Amino acid sequence: MAVDLRARLGHVELPNPILTASGCAGAGRELAQFLDVSKIGAVVTKSVMLAPRAGRPTPRMAETPSGMLNSIGLQGPGIDAFLRRDLPWLLSRGARAVVSIAGSTVAEYTELAGRLSDAAGVTAIEVNISCPNVEDRGQVFACDAGPAAAVIEAVRGRARYDIPVFAKLSPDVTDIVEIAKACVAAGADGLSMINTLLGMVIDTDTMRPRLAGFTGGLSGPAIRPIAVRCIWQVREALPGVPIIGMGGVASGRDALELILAGASTVSVGTIIFHDPAACARILRELEEELTERGIERLADVVGLAHQVRASGGAVAPLGGHGLRPGVRARRTQ
Repeated sequence: MAVDLRARLGHVELPNPILTASGCAGAGRELAQFLDVSKIGAVVTKSVMLAPRAGRPTPRMAETPSGMLNSIGLQGPGIDAFLRRDLPWLLSRGARAVVSIAGSTVAEYTELAGRLSDAAGVTAIEVNISCPNVEDRGQVFACDAGPAAAVIEAVRGRARYDIPVFAKLSPDVTDIVEIAKACVAAGADGLSMINTLLGMVIDTDTMRPRLAGFTGGLSGPAIRPIAVRCIWQVREALPGVPIIGMGGVASGRDALELILAGASTVSVGTIIFHDPAACARILRELEEELTERGIERLADVVGLAHQVRASGGAVAPLGGHGLRPGVRARRTQ
């Protein structure tokens, strides 16, 4: 049975729901020898800033149980080099480009949105608001509803009308739903969640922190239950808002779990360092998972876990694996 895997980023249709996660595949060039980047839903680029940035000192990556820490520090060539070199390369390969942007001030985000709006071929903008806000003495934008909304309002106001704007949320907050609602009210077309969690590792031999920057972002399978919880909560509160889900996805079944929680697309990140062709594999596995459950359309299972719960279990299970073969998932009214 062929499964309709089409997915949407706001009004933009993608051929399938599997994306790269920002920061894990550069601008896609590194993956080209392992997979055809035009065959996945989209490439989400490493966060682009206005000026070139060297990043933080080394060591800046460390393995952890079921994951890794990184404190790369948004290293990158800046928007000029991205528009001159990286975006044209992605477009030449037939890939869809979701461009992640980062800044230290609202004005920087606004200028980046304007530069991308003047360029051809940008599928969507993912606004990385987990950056320190120098206008507020280092407060991270995504950790406060007011600053988060200010960035999104500015970007949405400057970005071309036909480019969807997605706010990337941090799980390091008391109430992620509050931040999500503020971003949507400010004009976000969708939400990306979750970014990494702040963590730290100490080397018990040297008795020093493993990272030169002391703390870093925790990613990988260890954070997947947190991602599922955040996506679930936001989907419950904002059922009509598209979500790019991410956090520890290493298989098609992992991707399906995030989709059932409410994600309409899924970004694949940390596993790429171990398996550069992971996006193609996970897409194949996701289709197999849906076929095994008798599901004809991906869209039918987005957020389905909420509806099954509300209906008291209207979907017939098969050995704990989901739908009975041949039974198409239908949304309850």
